Amino acid sequence: MVHAFTCLGKHYIYDSGSGSLHGCDLKTKEYVAAKYEGCGDLSRFSPSEINEIEGELSALKKEGLFLADEVRAYPAKSSEIKALCLHICHDCNLRCRYCFADEGAYHSAREFMSEETAKAAIDFLVANSGQRKVLEADFFGGEPLMCLKTIKNVVAYARGLEKKTGKKFLFTTTTNALLLDDDAIDFFNREMENVVLSIDGRKEVHDAIRKTVNGKGSFDLVINKIKKFVKSRGNKSYYVRGTFTAKNLDFSKDVLFLAENGFDSISMEPVVTDIPDLAVKEEHLPAICKEYETLLSEYLKKYDKGEGFNFFHFNVDLEGGVCLQKRVSACGAGNEYFSVVPNGDIYPCHQFAGDKNFLMGNVFGGEINAEIRKKFAGSCLFTRKGCENCFAKFICSGGCAANNYHFGGDINKPYGVTCTMMKKRIECGMRALAHKKGDI
Repeated sequence: MVHAFTCLGKHYIYDSGSGSLHGCDLKTKEYVAAKYEGCGDLSRFSPSEINEIEGELSALKKEGLFLADEVRAYPAKSSEIKALCLHICHDCNLRCRYCFADEGAYHSAREFMSEETAKAAIDFLVANSGQRKVLEADFFGGEPLMCLKTIKNVVAYARGLEKKTGKKFLFTTTTNALLLDDDAIDFFNREMENVVLSIDGRKEVHDAIRKTVNGKGSFDLVINKIKKFVKSRGNKSYYVRGTFTAKNLDFSKDVLFLAENGFDSISMEPVVTDIPDLAVKEEHLPAICKEYETLLSEYLKKYDKGEGFNFFHFNVDLEGGVCLQKRVSACGAGNEYFSVVPNGDIYPCHQFAGDKNFLMGNVFGGEINAEIRKKFAGSCLFTRKGCENCFAKFICSGGCAANNYHFGGDINKPYGVTCTMMKKRIECGMRALAHKKGDI
């Protein structure tokens, strides 16, 4: 299928079958939208205009760049596990209002994962990884740095297994940075493939939500620690990750605040919550879509001045990114990827943790619930309801299974609010890509 759109005054046609993006004039954009998307009145175009536009489109079609056939083969998902999210700590030293994890406790007891359980999880990953050579483990919480000693010992244990098994481990940690001292920084820079640091942007925005256990804002406690870490990181991967809510729909200011504070890898995610005054609702979508364009405008200005930064949601690779097969497969949660909570119980991913309907086993038992796993293994882009006629499907893969379930009761029923934001971000990402390639 094709999608015609305008972003920051430029007009484009995107062909989902070939993954190609074409700049065009307004008349062509409107014609394609009317004829191929049913958005507009074809009768307003004269015969000569139609002939001219159809001639150009026909040339693209002959090159396989317009109305190209779309892949229809269902993916064969591997049964080899590639990654685990280790809930090393079901406790936190912050009390963020929007926390999907119940302020770190996941609606259960506040507890730490023992070293024995964490090592058993690593053993479970190795034992079920088959022929995979590269394995991933993410230390998650709660706040993982509350268990730094355990993390260090588990990483050392895994490094020892690398020599015995021929596997290679890539580690990630997500932290609020409150306990990020020199020792943690040194360890992260030696052992972590990626580090995600939570900060919501401007001080007033961050402090309104991300509070300490005594109810005070945490911005002043973390900003300089995060700056120090990023400065020490060199060319290794990291992200500063913020969350925007209904309270800061002007989130472009928060992204730019982070960029201006020296952070060049930034993600700003919409909140996932049902808290009335924080939740992103359908009524907010027009303002959010407009805000993405506001952010894009400033993003491109910074790029042109040599001050560019990496904004996660504007990263759209139409040429050599993740293969189409993986995009069709969608997320590996519940099949190739699992989360493990402190007692060793296994869930499809961290957002299902604690929901007994999705309890899949325990690392000490080693068995995985075959019925639940089959459900996730069979879920892919082509089982997602309503995705068939969406231009973004081969980029978005049908949305997050956990969000789909929590908002719609079905892992295969995409959450409409997220869909709208995703489509807008993709359009902005395509506009950014075209700009960087000289289409200005």
